[in-house]
Amino acid sequence: MGFLEMLYFIIPSAILYATPLIFTAIGGVFSERSGVVNIGLEGLMIVGAFVSIYVNLEYASTFGAATIWVAMLAAFIIGGIFSLLHAVASISFRADQTVSGVAINLLGLAVSVFLVKMIYDKGQTDTITQTIDRFAIPYLQDIPFFGPLLFRDVYSTSILAFAVAIGAWFIIYKTPFGLRLRAVGEHPMAADTMGVKVNRMRYIAVVISGALGGLGGAVYAQSIAGNFSHATIAGQGFMAIAAMIFGKWHPIGALGAALFFGVAQTLSVAGSGMPYIQDIPAVYLQILPYVLTIFALAGFIGKANAPKASGQPYIKGKR
Repeated sequence: MGFLEMLYFIIPSAILYATPLIFTAIGGVFSERSGVVNIGLEGLMIVGAFVSIYVNLEYASTFGAATIWVAMLAAFIIGGIFSLLHAVASISFRADQTVSGVAINLLGLAVSVFLVKMIYDKGQTDTITQTIDRFAIPYLQDIPFFGPLLFRDVYSTSILAFAVAIGAWFIIYKTPFGLRLRAVGEHPMAADTMGVKVNRMRYIAVVISGALGGLGGAVYAQSIAGNFSHATIAGQGFMAIAAMIFGKWHPIGALGAALFFGVAQTLSVAGSGMPYIQDIPAVYLQILPYVLTIFALAGFIGKANAPKASGQPYIKGKR
């Protein structure tokens, strides 16, 4: 395998693995920009993955090729609803946001595995028949170098992920809603004084976070895993949190960080068949994404400034 062939394999695969992280990390950006820490992204991805696989298996004969989109819509909605548990606990009851996020992770996994056992009477679901498939973009795929690199093995969900990242950047930094969102995350009392409903904005942000987290889980389950079990997500939500922090709580930064982790996951899965990389022991390649996650957090968490009110419940009239 020459250098170009290796590049033509790594980049499309990295985009594939990065796509679920992009959705989930962008969701985390919305939540944390409002001042609510959401480490429950793993649990939200798990719920989204289960819902999407269930809908895919049960309704494939009804919706046909559109099943994947129906399943993603269902995961998007259920993820938003499930995140209300975190919103109520951390915003209305002012519980510790870290503890609430851990509870979401544990509850999401427990409920999903329990339902799989109840519905299918085994530890994992069957494999879906309607999957998210890749395609080539006419004309663009014929562009020298960039065609095979970016336009020959394309997933519709990857295009959607890039659109969501750009849209999130526009919403957060170029709209009145985004200004209010950032205001309640930086100085909620000042925002309240100007008439912004702090808790309402935080509820909206957490629900957006849950919806995008559920969508990320659905994309991962339908494009990479193909079924659902307790190990389907396996740390993807925590990688999304790392991408969010690595990207400095910025949508475009989170997009770039997710692509970085996508490359790491590609190497961990297919590195054994690549020149030079194949000489590295397989166990090192398998742990590479998680090691890079730790390094990213250790190296950047002190350099990237989170929103000033992040993790702090707001009590009207108190600083």
